[in-house]
Amino acid sequence: MAPPSVISFATVAATIFAAELTDKDALLLIAISTKVRARLAFLAGATAFIFTTTIIVGAGSLIVAVVPVFWIRVTGGVVMIGYGLWEVRGLVGQGQVERQESRIAHGGSQWRIFATLVAALALLDLAGDATEVLTIVLVAQYAVPLFVFSSVCVGLLSAAAVETALGNRLGALLTPRRLQFGSAGIFLILGVTVVLFGSIW
Repeated sequence: MAPPSVISFATVAATIFAAELTDKDALLLIAISTKVRARLAFLAGATAFIFTTTIIVGAGSLIVAVVPVFWIRVTGGVVMIGYGLWEVRGLVGQGQVERQESRIAHGGSQWRIFATLVAALALLDLAGDATEVLTIVLVAQYAVPLFVFSSVCVGLLSAAAVETALGNRLGALLTPRRLQFGSAGIFLILGVTVVLFGSIW
């Protein structure tokens, strides 16, 4: 298999960026960045995303070794469609995000806030996140774990940078309802594309 190109790298990173910017992690980072320093929120987001991406790409590689790629793509596509439809009914994880925000904002020292935010973001990701399903589909599509890991991390860190650097402005622009429909649209499109064409692009 030929190594993925720079264009593929940029496309994967951009897709993950768009998906993450409308995910429940975005709500938490946007809200927290209005209460703590943006640099602290970004470092916590970057740490959590690198940690969870390592786990998901590793798990995806194991799954690809056992399950036929066709079924990974179809299952991933169906899960993304289901996530998108569920988003239309109500923002996934909204209550959980609000509870985490309240706890972190009153976390005490900078180190404690950092550690609590890392843990909260990692749990939000690993407890059920369509971006993670998308990452596993990418592992199946490209079969080059390091490529997927690095491109996904670029997308996630870029989203975290936007969410934390522009906190208040994004908080006004990306309201929970707008995030809900943006997330639904993105995952419905990605899910249908994967199911019909066997790849994301």
